[in-house]
Amino acid sequence: MRAVKANSSKWIHDTFPHLGAFAWQEGYGVFSVSKSQEAAVKKYIARQREHHKKEDFKSELLRMLRLHEIEFDEK
Repeated sequence: MRAVKANSSKWIHDTFPHLGAFAWQEGYGVFSVSKSQEAAVKKYIARQREHHKKEDFKSELLRMLRLHEIEFDEK
């Protein structure tokens, strides 16, 4: 992920210099999805704006981390 962030930052700076300062947020998370869940993920993405009116991103992320027993620092 570090390489993806670095390369995409360079591309953004080279392609859109008029944007000025650009920086990714500190840290990152990566999740995988099995092929059998592809349709459900596409449906979620398509309805994400509506979904996040009911549950904000942070609440959803923390719920998912806890559900899958993933250790995290809430900071």
